Amino acid sequence: MTTQPREKIIVGLSGGVDSAVAALTLVESGADVEALFMFNWDEDETGRCQAAADFDDAAAVCRQLDIPLHRADFSANYKARVFSYFLDRLQAGRTPNPDVLCNREIKFGVFFDYALRLGADRVATGHYARVGSADAEPALFRGRDPGKDQSYFLAAMPRTTLARTLFPLGDMVKSEVRERARSAGFDVHAKPDSTGVCFIGERDFEGFLRNYLNTDPGPIRVSGGALDGQLIGEHRGLHAYTVGQRRGLGLGGVAGAQPSPWFVADKTVADNTLWVTQEPDHPRLTATQLTTSACDWLIDAPTRAFKCTAQVRYRQAAVACRVEPLANNALNVTFDRPPGSIAEGQYVVFYDHERCLGAAEIEHVETDTTPGRATV
Repeated sequence: MTTQPREKIIVGLSGGVDSAVAALTLVESGADVEALFMFNWDEDETGRCQAAADFDDAAAVCRQLDIPLHRADFSANYKARVFSYFLDRLQAGRTPNPDVLCNREIKFGVFFDYALRLGADRVATGHYARVGSADAEPALFRGRDPGKDQSYFLAAMPRTTLARTLFPLGDMVKSEVRERARSAGFDVHAKPDSTGVCFIGERDFEGFLRNYLNTDPGPIRVSGGALDGQLIGEHRGLHAYTVGQRRGLGLGGVAGAQPSPWFVADKTVADNTLWVTQEPDHPRLTATQLTTSACDWLIDAPTRAFKCTAQVRYRQAAVACRVEPLANNALNVTFDRPPGSIAEGQYVVFYDHERCLGAAEIEHVETDTTPGRATV
């Protein structure tokens, strides 16, 4: 990471250890650093603002680094641009990814623009990813720490923001970040990583969603095998499940079934049915082809079919695939082998080795309709 003398950099502080060390690294580089904390959710079910404690942690880091701290409320933007879409897609039986949307619409949307209005030359965050160059253009690359790489979540960020973005943690591993925070005397050095939905935080998420969605229970039926079509249980709302899910199904001791795991094979919203299977090679779980909505490219939009690798969810190995452009910037993607359970609503993210090329929401999954293979 290289900064310029007297360059003004505004770093997004979340109150966690990653963004604190990002700010520390920038201060040590000699840059003119200021911090910006954003509120994206006003209060929880009890009326308590969960972000208040995080803001206090961010303020403590700024006092130690002797840098200014700004604060901004983007909760209205978040609800309009991220949360409403998230609910719509869940209601449609899909598995949306609010973290990808939050990066595109908020962190590298309204937050980025706000930082520029504060006079920033560049904007930094505590993501584990790298901004470099390729073909004489700014490019996004995976973070060096394979266990923390967050390029998947950044893949839909506007291409135009890359040239003015810094990821100071891109070449670090998590253990190094915590050690630097401890050495700097930051109280957040041992603060647990956030595992909640982006800027909504950790909570009883199923209970939280019941305030916004129709979460009526419905039948669980078997797809394929000797029990094909049989009713074997009741689900607690389709929004709580995703294709390929194994845990939390509440199934056991089904008469006539093998003592092997159950997987979610599909969801049909029209009859509020959850379909499950014990067949690891069920065509819905081994699909190799999908179509997408319009792709957010970090390169010039391809006009011809090409080969690359892609992953259909976070922390999944990238699989070789062929990408064919369709009308309206949509794509048809065919994998060389099943990439794992593909869920409509998730993002497929494309890579050329370490370079991230772009991302698109999965609209439809093609399944094998060969006679004898189970379909829902």
